[in-house]
Amino acid sequence: MADKLIRATAAEGGIRAVGAITTQLTEAARQRHGLSYVASAALGRTMVSGLLMASSMKRQGSRVNIRVKGDGPLGGILVDAGLDGTVRGYVQNSAIELPPNAEGKLDVGGAVGNGYLYVVKDIGYGYPYSSTVELVSGEIGDDVTNYLVRSEQTPSALIVGVFVNSSGVTAAGGLLVQVLPKAARDEALVEKLESRVSTLTGFTPLLQAGKTLPEIFQGLLGDMGLNIFPETQMLKFHCGCSFDRVLGALKMLGKDELQDMIVKDNGAEATCDFCGTVYQANKDHLSQLIFDLQAESSATV
Repeated sequence: MADKLIRATAAEGGIRAVGAITTQLTEAARQRHGLSYVASAALGRTMVSGLLMASSMKRQGSRVNIRVKGDGPLGGILVDAGLDGTVRGYVQNSAIELPPNAEGKLDVGGAVGNGYLYVVKDIGYGYPYSSTVELVSGEIGDDVTNYLVRSEQTPSALIVGVFVNSSGVTAAGGLLVQVLPKAARDEALVEKLESRVSTLTGFTPLLQAGKTLPEIFQGLLGDMGLNIFPETQMLKFHCGCSFDRVLGALKMLGKDELQDMIVKDNGAEATCDFCGTVYQANKDHLSQLIFDLQAESSATV
């Protein structure tokens, strides 16, 4: 099943729902970074959370940056997700593994530990909006829900999940349901929605049972005036790094540092944290950067 995202409303526009399947992109991240089971779950949950949050943004080029910084052995998570359906991310310690938690599930909370969730929203113009909240469980879904309620004052339910085994990631995705201001005062509606959401045991079991996103929406909101938008957005793991950007970063080191790299290492190597791509700059590349810096220095004299 291809990675995709669909949107819907219910209760005459008072409820907003977004669902996403992210199995393939989570598996791509697992392979790129050599992720353990628990690291796959942690990064996968954060990536789909970023995509679901970015889906409500309006301006082309808008992106959401989520950073999870805990005191657990995972170290930290960084995800960058866009309105265009692209996402990238990494964890600090990709190989750590923990025993299952008391519920027999991957112990993402134990891997993350206590700490903070940082969210930066770049809406495509002006200064990015940033906010920080304490982690409530380290399980990612609870923490992002807490952010949405506290920082954006929007009653929300976020259900995210990743199922990974010896074959890799076989199911991943999430569901975000929000009560908008026009319906937030309807206590009966809010209670009904909360009751429905509480009956869900997770998101990946629905995918494993063969449920499609429209069917999941129908089961949750079908009798509440559900309106599923016809557009389906495709999702993918994508990083915008390039060799030119690497050269630009190296150039900022200055002539002396570049010359030192030529003498000691006969070049330079850089690895993108987000996607794991390794770039090699040989001595000719570095010599050209030095030449460019000297030319720019002469032009300013």
